[in-house]
Amino acid sequence: MSYLVLLPHIRIENANAVAGLTWGFPAITHFLGYVHALSRKIGPEHGVSFSGCAIISHEQYVQAHTSGRDWLFALTRNPLTKEGKTAPFNEEARMHLTVSLLVECQGEIANGEYGKKVLCSWLKQHCQGQKLAGGNVVSMRDPHIYEASDNQKQLRQILWCLMPGFALYDRSEWLLEHHRTLQHQDRNKTLLDAWLDFAALRYQANLPEEGDKAVWEYQPKPMPGYLVPLMCGYQRISPLYPAGEVANARDTTIPFAFTEAVYGVGEWRGVHRITDLQPLLWRYRTTETGYYCSALSVSDDLTLNDDDDFE
Repeated sequence: MSYLVLLPHIRIENANAVAGLTWGFPAITHFLGYVHALSRKIGPEHGVSFSGCAIISHEQYVQAHTSGRDWLFALTRNPLTKEGKTAPFNEEARMHLTVSLLVECQGEIANGEYGKKVLCSWLKQHCQGQKLAGGNVVSMRDPHIYEASDNQKQLRQILWCLMPGFALYDRSEWLLEHHRTLQHQDRNKTLLDAWLDFAALRYQANLPEEGDKAVWEYQPKPMPGYLVPLMCGYQRISPLYPAGEVANARDTTIPFAFTEAVYGVGEWRGVHRITDLQPLLWRYRTTETGYYCSALSVSDDLTLNDDDDFE
């Protein structure tokens, strides 16, 4: 890694708020896909490439409402059909959010400071010209480019630009650790059971004395922190078919495989608590059976998919 490119305070409207079984924040694949699309455009012009990125959330607002118990998404009303009937539609959950992306930049930027200014100007234009998480980028602050180093003064400069905000950490190793603990108690426990302990809100009824009303108490998650379930990739669930063999495929020129979502665990942590940027950088990790988004060097056992066993 040669540089760190900061894309600060990107305001997005009508982004996708649902990611597989989770909702409330776009999937990690949205952000890495956004960076990958920029990398494909910037390479031929400037001779650099983008790889991983850190995700910092400043503000988010899910378009939903509640009556006090259940939340419902605020959906659009589509025009009637020519027969005067309600048009069918798929439920689309949307949200507005403001995020900053800290991107790994590989390569050499020519012409020193002048080259950096040209690259920042290019980014300011093109970052607002493509969608992020299905939403429209309506504004962003001026990008910055930093030398990749362990300089604490530079770290403070970057963190100052990111405040106030919350950074997303990869906590998939906690999922594996909790799964091992469950299996010591019951060998039939699966990764799904472990993941649900992080994803679900659990309450337990306690009876002070027989005949009294039950007192419902919140059960804490297996680890401390603001932990959230994440969709972090895709995994193949079928053989790899030759190009053009599967009907209605979007691209008939490349091989095709059916996939399902992969899930993990993340933690939101305040920017003021960051002491190292490396654990924040999410990257693609590809295998023969799928691709995953991870900020750690983890094994395939740390990912969950949508099949019956979640293993």
